[in-house]
Parts: sequence; structure tokens; C-alpha cells
Amino acid sequence: MPHSPAPAHSSGTSRSTSATIPPNILRYLAPVAEGCGVDLQPELTRVGLDETVMRSAALRVSYRQGSAVIRRAVELTGDAHLGLRVGAAQHLTAWGLLGFAQMAADTLRDAIETGVRFQNLSGTMMVWSAGPENAGYVLRADLPDPALDPAVAVFLAEEAFASVVTLTRLSAGDDFAPHSVEFAFPAPRDTRPFTELFRCPVRFAAAESRLVFPMAWARRPMPGRDPVTYAAVMELLEEQMASRRGQQDLLEVLEVSIAQSLPDVPSFVEQARRHASSERTLRRRLAECGTTYEAVVDGVRRERVEQLLRRPELTLRDVARQAGFSDMRALRRAVHRWHGATPAQLRGEAGNYDGRART
Repeated sequence: MPHSPAPAHSSGTSRSTSATIPPNILRYLAPVAEGCGVDLQPELTRVGLDETVMRSAALRVSYRQGSAVIRRAVELTGDAHLGLRVGAAQHLTAWGLLGFAQMAADTLRDAIETGVRFQNLSGTMMVWSAGPENAGYVLRADLPDPALDPAVAVFLAEEAFASVVTLTRLSAGDDFAPHSVEFAFPAPRDTRPFTELFRCPVRFAAAESRLVFPMAWARRPMPGRDPVTYAAVMELLEEQMASRRGQQDLLEVLEVSIAQSLPDVPSFVEQARRHASSERTLRRRLAECGTTYEAVVDGVRRERVEQLLRRPELTLRDVARQAGFSDMRALRRAVHRWHGATPAQLRGEAGNYDGRART
């Protein structure tokens, strides 16, 4: 999976099932949900993100963990515009060093292109691309998986553009307004929160989700521009990107190794031997990725189970065996932990189950 910096006009990267992104969205989602009377901590804990873990600056969460928490937050709050609220709640430190680099960039366009280039460090769950067009300077936000849960997809698109507009106003001027905003999802019942936030024409059911900056704004100097500071922070970001690429390479190699070995799971000792590493070193490298070997195994098994349940010719006993579970009871416990449902219910939701659990 490529993790090289993404230039303008290109997408960032596909997503791994392992820990890959900073949990910035979840950190902002929790207090916004609390304002709606919903405590998200039980949901965060359920996917392995307790309060201590969430306070770690080195924490990386999986796309799946983020999606699961967002899905429950949307359900529990009943807020049709939760993504807008989370995006609008962010501030200039939301993206860490990347946000600081954007503030020190020469122009707003430079700030945008810096964000696209280092998007893998920002905690985004979208795939960004940008470039000039006849309409203006266009910023696109694509879903990494077209089959994503619709409620999560709407949340992520809303949060993406709401955060961009909010942070642009904080850094470049409160009078900023896009030329236009387009969303790929259908129009909600109440579109007023969109026009109030964006202060521009908003279109729904579009071919893609995109935000158009007026070229005059794209060329506008950033108030905090500082070439020396920008260069220094860019050097740090490059170092972080190099480190993340190494971490992601390790996770992907382990995932492939586990997936190819199922239904057997290589022991941690065996994995250390395969990587010509001591157990201590491999454990440390995984900790730097914000995960553990057990969590990587769990993620691979989960993906395998979800794939197998889409095959109606397989019995649940077949699924358990091929995913490396000792028996069906262990499969049921794992699926309930992942989804809060039984394997048969999950198969039914996928549209591949005829109403009769085959055992």
C-alpha cells in the first residue's frame, strides 16, 4: 500500500485494517457527542480505546475502529448533522505539526497542498486531492471505500469540509467563504445548517464531494507565513512520513503473513524469527505503531470472517474453521465483540443469508 506523499491532483492512500491514523476525529467527536447527552467512552472502550490510550500522542487507530465509533455516535445522538458539528468544533492545533506548517505556508494554496501531501499524518479518514480548475481551486474528498456504511460516509464528508472551512477561517480570515460546496450524498431534510456554515451555494447528490476555493483566496498570503519556520516544520513532517511508511510496511507484512497462514496463526516467536528480529524488538516496533501482535491477528481474522460470511455456500462451522477459530462458540464470541451481533445476523445484513443459519 503506497504511503508516499501525495502531490496535488493525486489521492493519498488506501486504508489498512491495522492501526494507521491519529484519532483526531474521535477526540473531537467525544465532546461533541457529550454535548448531545451521549457518553462515547463505552463505545471507545469496546473497540480497545480506553481513556488512557486516547490520551497517548503516539496512538494510531484503525479505519475500522474509527468507523465503528462514528456509526454508534450517529445512532446514539440522532444528530443528522453530527459531522458538521465535529468539523466546526476543531481549532488550529487539530492537525498537530501539519496544521502548524499550513499556518506558516506562503499562500492558502500552499497550505492546502501541504495538507494534501501529508494527509496521512492528519488523522483524516478521507482521501484528499486538489488542483486548479476553471471554477477555481478545487479540493476533493473521496471515500476510501465506496461500500462504506452510508451514515458513516455522510458524517465523514460533512466533517471533512466543515473542518477545512473552519480552520481556513481561523488561519486566513473569518470572511472566507468557498465559491461552492458539493456533496455526493443525497440532500438531507434540512439544508440550512450547510448554508449557514459554508455561506455559499451547496449542492447534494453530486458526482463527487468537492469544495471550490475562489482563486483570489487560493492566492491570498497566509497571515502567519514564515519561510524559515515552514521549512523547519516540513523537514519534521518528512521524517514523520518516513517513519510512518516503515511502520505501515511492518503492519502490512504481518497482515499478509497471518492471512496466508490461516487457519493457523504464526506465533509471535515465529514472526520475530521470520523478520530476523528479537521478540523484544518486534514488540517495540509494534508499540511504536500503536498496536500489538494480538490486535493485528484480530484484525486479519475479522476481515477474513466478514469475507467468508458473504459466501452463502459456507456453513458457519466452515467459517469458524477457515478463520482459525477453535470452534463455533469462539467465532460467535468474536463476532459479537466486533459487531454486537451473531454470525448469522451479520451474514443476513450482508444480504447473503436466506434466513436459516447453516451449521
